[in-house]
Amino acid sequence: MENSYSENEKVNQMPRIGDMAPDFEAVTTKGKIKFSEFAKDKWIVMFSHPADFTPVCTTEMSGFAQRKDEFDALNTELLGLSIDSIHAHLGWVQNVRENTGVYFDFPIIADLDMKVSKLYGMLQPNESETAAVRAVFFIDPAKKIRLIMYYPLNVGRNMDEILRALEALQTSDEYKVAMPLDWKKGDKVIVSPPKTLDELNERLADDTLEKVDWYLAKKEI
Repeated sequence: MENSYSENEKVNQMPRIGDMAPDFEAVTTKGKIKFSEFAKDKWIVMFSHPADFTPVCTTEMSGFAQRKDEFDALNTELLGLSIDSIHAHLGWVQNVRENTGVYFDFPIIADLDMKVSKLYGMLQPNESETAAVRAVFFIDPAKKIRLIMYYPLNVGRNMDEILRALEALQTSDEYKVAMPLDWKKGDKVIVSPPKTLDELNERLADDTLEKVDWYLAKKEI
């Protein structure tokens, strides 16, 4: 089966890591927003779901809501989206609150015209032409996209991994380090490899590092 659009169109419609997050205005369950002015000086985790009143989406949105305090502690604003009306969003929020006690206390974009979904590459025609895939965009306070996750319609996301990745990005920025496989808060981090002979000699003489080899060294922070 041929793709529904060309490779050039794909590039144009799919923001990439390091790009500035495309600006937009939208109606949400918390009122109208202009993205460039939204959550200033905060990180943003923006995520799409295929549709309101659906099983997997309900579990995911509940997961974000139940762990909102953890995102707050990481100076991060949540921003949901689906191709549904504001009335559907409000009805779904209230339905879940009545049935489970979980309240989606963060803005959810009503993207009926698919404007934001198309802008962020959330509509992927070979998966669905009318429902957004399960995308997650990690956006820093400068409105730069730092990490992107995509999941298909039939697989829910992992909230532990979303929080782990967010904390890893923030820790990397603060300490100018990198994170090894499976890193989590409290684990050692990777320091940048030396770029000159002087730096190499300093590395070899540094007893504070855990050195696997001269190019791979870890430290505690």
